[in-house]
Parts: sequence; C-alpha cells; structure tokens
Amino acid sequence: MLGDGGETPSRSELLIMVKKHSKNLSAKAAVDEQDDSSDDADMDLGFWHDVFDLYFVCGKESKGRQDDDLLFFVRKKSLPGIGFGDYMEGGSPYFVRRWAPKLNTLISDNSAEVDWRCSFYLNLIAHTSFTITVAICSHQALRNYQSDRDTPLTSIYKVVKTVYASPSRVNFHLDSQKEVETTPAYPDICFAVDDFDSTFDAVVLTSTDHCYCVLLNAHDGAAFPSENEPHYSASSSNSPQKNHTNSDKAKNSEITLFSGFVSYPMVREAYDAGKSRFGSLLSPPGKTDRLYMKGPGGRGEVEVAVSGVADQSQEDSGPFSPISSKKGFGIGSIVRKAASVASVAAKNAYAAASATGTSDEMVPLKCCLMSISLPWEHIAYDILFKGTPAVNL
Repeated sequence: MLGDGGETPSRSELLIMVKKHSKNLSAKAAVDEQDDSSDDADMDLGFWHDVFDLYFVCGKESKGRQDDDLLFFVRKKSLPGIGFGDYMEGGSPYFVRRWAPKLNTLISDNSAEVDWRCSFYLNLIAHTSFTITVAICSHQALRNYQSDRDTPLTSIYKVVKTVYASPSRVNFHLDSQKEVETTPAYPDICFAVDDFDSTFDAVVLTSTDHCYCVLLNAHDGAAFPSENEPHYSASSSNSPQKNHTNSDKAKNSEITLFSGFVSYPMVREAYDAGKSRFGSLLSPPGKTDRLYMKGPGGRGEVEVAVSGVADQSQEDSGPFSPISSKKGFGIGSIVRKAASVASVAAKNAYAAASATGTSDEMVPLKCCLMSISLPWEHIAYDILFKGTPAVNL
C-alpha cells in the first residue's frame, strides 16, 4: 500500500508517481485494448487502486463546485478484445458515486469490475477546471502569432466560458434548444455549453477576413495540485483539509488542450453547401444546421451551430423569415430577433459590404459553439506532460 509505514504522500508527490507510470500515454495514441502487460504499473494491480484512494478519497479538496463530490469508476471490459461499448453491466462504460470518506463504502462489492487505472485518469480530468475561449480574429493577427508565439493573439471579439469535463454527451435539439438526450461519450470527454446560443450570440463573422478561433484550456483543480499542500494521514482522511491558493501554483499553470481556427470562406462554404467540405477540418454533419469541425491533425471535434443573420435594414418590423442556403435547407432555427447583438453586428456588416460593392458576397454568420470532444488519453497526456505555455489570447 502507498503510504504504509510512513506519512501519506501529498497530491503533488502522488502525481509524480503517476507520471512515472504513465509512459504508455501518447498525444497521438488511440485507446488500445488493455492487458496486464500494457503498462508498467499494471504489474502491480494495487498501485492504481491505492493512488485513486489517496488522491480522490483521502486527499479530496472541495472547491465549492457541485460536481466535486462525484467520483467516476470505469468498468473493466467483460472480455478481452471487445470494444468500449460492451461492458459487464448495463452497457455503460462507467458508473458514478458521491464521495464518501472510505473507498470501500463507495464501491462495496464492485471493486473487481473497476478499471482503477482508467478511473484515476478519468477523475483527474473530471476534477480539473477548464475554460473555452471563442474568438474572432483576423488573418493578419493569426499570421503574426504563428510567426512569433510570444506575441499575443489579438482578437476582434472573444468570449471566455467555464466548462466542465464529462464522460457523457448531451445531444441538443436546435429547434427547441433543450437537452433531449444524454449518452455515454467515454472514451471521449465532452465539454458542453448548455446555454450556447445566448453565450455566443454576438460571435458573428462579419468579414471575409475573419477567422473563427476556439481554445480549450485547463488551469486549476486536480491536475494542478499545490506544491505546499499538506500531507494526509489516515487520521485526517475523514476531514480533508484545504490549503490551496493561487500563490502555490507554478507559473505555467495553464495548458492549452485544443486550439484551432477556420476562416469565413470555410464556414460559408459549409453553410452554402450543407455538406462536409472543410477539407479535413469538417466531418459529416448530423443535421444541416450543425457543423462538426476537426482540430489540427484530426485531434478532437468541435460541434458548432451556424446560422445566417438577416439584414434587418431591408425588412419591416414584423417577423423575419429564416435564411436559406443555396441548397435550400433552412438554418433559421437559432437566429435571434433584431434587438440582439448579432443583428446589430449583421447590420453593420451589410452596410460595410454595400459600401464596398460586395454585399452579394457577404452573409454574416453566427457561430455558436455547442461542445468540444477529445479522447481522454489526449487530455491526460497533455495535463501530465505538456510543457509548452498556453496560447496567449
């Protein structure tokens, strides 16, 4: 047992141990079939059980977040050589319990079905804090940043939103803008924006020079333990202590897990065609008003609701008709009324396009990010090993 016969390691010390046992993680690795020889630590089946117990049960720190009390347990595969969709019970790859001071109380007789290694990584991700930044940038600003990464990436407009990592996926119904179904996403991790339409109402591409930029950053929580965090002994496990301040953080305490951009012509092409033509950046959409954009190198997937914004200066005060694409499909279900910020931006864009004689080419496009999905191994690798600084936006 870790910590037997001496002081229990702190979270920082435990994370150092985890890194030594995580050499099989790769930024480009897929989730391979697991066996007892796939990882050095698997030879000691108690390691991941013990580190899970010490990190998330005995050493739990409450940050005031509602989901801090939830712990995720990944189920073992029922038989070797099968996919993640086939499990011992219920078809779900994981089950959830609310925190208790004793691990045995949480799982009772289910310990034998738990994949402790995967469970540790999943909780490390789920209990880390994340933000999504959605920005409109010019091509020139992107070129300046790419030539000198020390130069901040300047934006025309940006929105920063706190998001939470989840092993489940929410399928939005854009006509009603309500959650209609939640399904397991694991081994992918999903970062959903429930109020995507109101959050990104003003994110409107109003120039052919605009680029739509998306960043996902990790910056706090379980993956960033304090260097001065106290040690936890068995006597203190029933009352987890809290001694975690920003001053304890390392200077490089923010990591960019996803960064990508698409240009206005790319978005407009998909908007007009109603099919997947971002080159390698867009996978086939499930519906015509959804775009699924792949990240650099095919890493990760971004789900975006794209809608045209009407030129209100050409319409009366009555209800306006949804904009239709050249292919005839309607993308007006999430277009808001004329009083919205999006309509103001569109009005200015149409006026500018009219002045330059390009009004026939310009359709302001509102882009509402609904979710980002990444395989858990990509996220775990980056939060453990990525040394490059976060994108400065």
